[in-house]
Amino acid sequence: QVQLVESGGGLVQAGGSLRLSCAASGRIVSINDMAWYRQAPGESRELVAGIDSGGSTNYADSVKGRFTISRDNAKNTVYLQMNSMKPEDTAVYSCYADVRVTIFRSSRGYWGQGTQVTVSS
Repeated sequence: QVQLVESGGGLVQAGGSLRLSCAASGRIVSINDMAWYRQAPGESRELVAGIDSGGSTNYADSVKGRFTISRDNAKNTVYLQMNSMKPEDTAVYSCYADVRVTIFRSSRGYWGQGTQVTVSS
């Protein structure tokens, strides 16, 4: 019913920037929280940044001041601008959205397929 499609991953040198996008499509009544998570090899998935429907944001301490999350509600899209990137930012980045598909049921979470981000030293 709902698909999240990410784009913008790739290879970047340390100190460089990337911008990730995640567009939600399908039967959508409303989207509450949206977020970006990442998972590095051998590690558990961690929250990178989140944004609610009103635009309030939160960040992992490791990315504060370097990453910025934003959203375009008209396009059902969430973005992650990543600056001053470090090799430890290397991971698969996945977007998450809490979506309501009908007024008769509560919202539920959906995940994108993930996009690889690699930062070379």
